[in-house]
Amino acid sequence: MSQFIYSFCAVLCAGLLAFAMTPIVRVLAIKIKAIDIPTDNRRMHHRPIPRIGGLAIFAAFTVTTLSFCSLSKELLTILIGGSVLVLIGILDDIYRLNAFVKLVVQIAVAVFAVSQGITIDFIGLGGSYIPFGAWSAPITVLWIVGLTNAVNFIDGLDGLACGVSAISSASLFLVMLLSGSSASYCVITAILVGACIGFFPFNANPAKIFMGDTGALFLGYTLSILSVVGVFKTDMLLAFFIPLSIFGLPLFDTAFAIVRRLIHGKSPFEPDRGHLHHRLIDMGFGQKQSVRILYAICALLGISSVMLTRSAWQGGALMLATSLIVFFISFRILSSSKWRSHSGVYNEDDGVKPPVETFDDVGIPTPKYGRNAFVEFDVMGDDPVAKEDKNSEKQRQKK
Repeated sequence: MSQFIYSFCAVLCAGLLAFAMTPIVRVLAIKIKAIDIPTDNRRMHHRPIPRIGGLAIFAAFTVTTLSFCSLSKELLTILIGGSVLVLIGILDDIYRLNAFVKLVVQIAVAVFAVSQGITIDFIGLGGSYIPFGAWSAPITVLWIVGLTNAVNFIDGLDGLACGVSAISSASLFLVMLLSGSSASYCVITAILVGACIGFFPFNANPAKIFMGDTGALFLGYTLSILSVVGVFKTDMLLAFFIPLSIFGLPLFDTAFAIVRRLIHGKSPFEPDRGHLHHRLIDMGFGQKQSVRILYAICALLGISSVMLTRSAWQGGALMLATSLIVFFISFRILSSSKWRSHSGVYNEDDGVKPPVETFDDVGIPTPKYGRNAFVEFDVMGDDPVAKEDKNSEKQRQKK
């Protein structure tokens, strides 16, 4: 019980520190001109917004872990590598560094982590283990660099990367807790959840500050290290596939983006407007609705990963398969403007008029007004017949 209270205080401390530090970081961002100015159609905001908000997450995480956790080799690796990435992120948020320079730094901190013994040594699959041998180091570097970039790539809407990181961190925490991972790893992961939640009120739509590369690179790197020491090295039946489920959303988006850019003869690091969040926006959804949809996907993948930790992993596999089928069907429906109006899911951004639902596409007559016929109605619940009755009553009162 005392350990639970201690851990709860650590999470609360991280959240409060991140929340309290964000206004300070916002002022600093303006002072050093770390401001995101919308200059192309990839950006969803229409006014300059300060970035480097990830500095508040990093500072809250660092202070809390040093206060509540012992300085282990793994934590030291996170703090040293994270500090380097935060510094590079700040420079990039101010001066827009070359993508190749950032990649070299990411590889360097990943190699540093491997040198500290943080490696993916084997695949755990159904009770059998396949060792990687000499491939252990390059596979670990690929995982760290890949997940670091994945969080950075998905940072395209207000609150998206922060919320996805919080959900993924919470899923990772539960998996580590159920799998019997070290208590220190669990507490560090929980602290990361608290830091993301503390920053979130300033980053949610409409965002007052962006985390920028400063936060995205740090979160991706930290999550990759924690997943290696807390999940990959365990003896769970599906230890190799659980992190892939937890981080399925950002990893898929990143892989899809790289393949798409290579097919079109572009650099894998050349920005474009083809990410999942861009596609949802182009389908007619607003920022709030798009973010909620992606949160739901991330949460269901996280729940599936938690269920996969059980010895009876079939339930988790069924949950994962069902989620993928549901999302595929939903995507097919939502990609059609005709059927999307029947789904009840629509743009909820401020000032956007809700769509009008009709039944012409299914062969049902929909005269606009008529007490004994189908009526065309607004999905918000406006009843034109009731409006007509009220207008008639007002006219009678005037007479």
